[in-house]
Amino acid sequence: MTAPTVFPSLRGYQRKWLRGDVLAGLTVWAVLVPESLAYASIAGAPPVVGLYAAPAALLLYAVLGSSRQLVVGPMSATAALSAGVVAAVIGVSGDGYVAATAALAIVVGVIAIVAGLLKLGFLASFISEPVLKGFIVGLALTIIAGQLPSLFGVPKGEGDFFEKIWDLVTELGATNGWTLGVGLVSLLVVLGLKRYVPLLPASLFAVVLGVLAVVVFGLEDHGVAVVGQIKGGLPSYGVPDVSAADYLALAGGAFGVALVGFAEGLGAAKTYATKAGYDVDPNRELLGLGAANLGAGLSSGMVVNGSLSKTAVNGAAGARSQISGLVVAGLTVVTLLFLTGLFEQLPEATLAAVVIAAVIELVDFPALARLYRLWTGRLATIYGAAARIDFGAAIAALLGVLLFDTLPGLFIGIGVSMLLLLYRASRPNVAVLGHAGDSARVWVDRDRHPDTVTEPGVLVVRVESGLFFANADHVRDRIRSLVSAGEYRAVVLDAETVPFVDVTAAQMLVELARDLETNGTRLLLARDIGQVRDVLRRAGGDERLTHLYPTVEAALSAQRRP
Repeated sequence: MTAPTVFPSLRGYQRKWLRGDVLAGLTVWAVLVPESLAYASIAGAPPVVGLYAAPAALLLYAVLGSSRQLVVGPMSATAALSAGVVAAVIGVSGDGYVAATAALAIVVGVIAIVAGLLKLGFLASFISEPVLKGFIVGLALTIIAGQLPSLFGVPKGEGDFFEKIWDLVTELGATNGWTLGVGLVSLLVVLGLKRYVPLLPASLFAVVLGVLAVVVFGLEDHGVAVVGQIKGGLPSYGVPDVSAADYLALAGGAFGVALVGFAEGLGAAKTYATKAGYDVDPNRELLGLGAANLGAGLSSGMVVNGSLSKTAVNGAAGARSQISGLVVAGLTVVTLLFLTGLFEQLPEATLAAVVIAAVIELVDFPALARLYRLWTGRLATIYGAAARIDFGAAIAALLGVLLFDTLPGLFIGIGVSMLLLLYRASRPNVAVLGHAGDSARVWVDRDRHPDTVTEPGVLVVRVESGLFFANADHVRDRIRSLVSAGEYRAVVLDAETVPFVDVTAAQMLVELARDLETNGTRLLLARDIGQVRDVLRRAGGDERLTHLYPTVEAALSAQRRP
């Protein structure tokens, strides 16, 4: 196994890119600092933990990651998952909680590095997009529900999404007007600047205004809660003081955190690689994610992953390489050394507003609505079954988070993805084919092209999948059902879209051919797929099945002969 190259984004670096990278680093730093403080609060850790995580994560991702623009750091989804995993093992507070938060980052890092070395980058595909979308929407709603009490200045409730909302409703009579005013103004500032002046660092602007309001108007005297003392200086470096048993207990949830963080970061990396005209390597991204989390955990930080929003800021500001990330890392160190005191007067309502503004973009109900329209709209005849399954899977993942909290919701989402994969593998589409009636004789799916014609007395079908043990019975039953609905002297199976066949499926075809022959119907296989023919021969198929016709037309000609 060859050692991976380091700093891949700096290969071929040109001096003229430096100005854009530095400016992009400054811009991202202005966004990362307030968001890191906010996301640490989602994870249940002191705000400074978010800053502790950033420098080492940014540096080590630049060493191993393959994206030139991706920005890694604390993120809302993985922060919420971190809170769920750590609380399940340690409890919800105390020094042990903070150490376990850092330990979780180390475990996630080890898992990602091992997966990268084993070239398991393809695993990101095992969470379907609808399931991931439903999970993220549910997670965002849960995060918002957890931040609303800080916005209103009332005690936080515990439990799932609905329990938190109910607790908030029962506490509304105790709302602190000053706190609510600060929170709403902060929220409007962030959302307004993001929409109308996107070049300004909206979160930092709201944080500065919140701090100034507390200092100038003495808002603490009016009951407005502030962040309070933030420990300045660099973090403690080393392995967190967590028992081996707790490390093992964290490992189960860490797999899920790593999978979600990898999928989210890889999506962001691919988006900007496509725009810039280069490729990202999923396995290098696993190594980069793993190194970043190891660095964050060994720096008393928290779980990190790639951020689409900060990567968008980075790309728009002119970043051409990971030099911008190194600039952000350096500026974050400066912040820790000299600027943390400025955030001690930050209103908790403003911090909650920053979180809500960041995650509200993830509440993508329009995406769920599109799945629903595909299921019920004018394209339902084509996409209805698949869209129904996707929509149901997305809703299951969403409700899993809302009803059972983040960690159980994550495993429900992964479980739904696996069931969806198995279901679709076991029930491939068996299309009935027809042609336009011209001399070209192009055979197409009649469901999509109802104006096509068929060969009298012949059923031409196509299985749009490999044939193997999981779907053999479904394919057999589907063909039997089609044959029983008409009078056919032959069935032609177009094997063009069957890339492989296993012994179980080969035996099924042999038995199907014999079954059809008892009713006077021949089964012929078209398209010369060598691997299919070889497996049929080894499985003991008769001569008619081991001979694959080069075209559908050739099979049709053969069935006309006695």
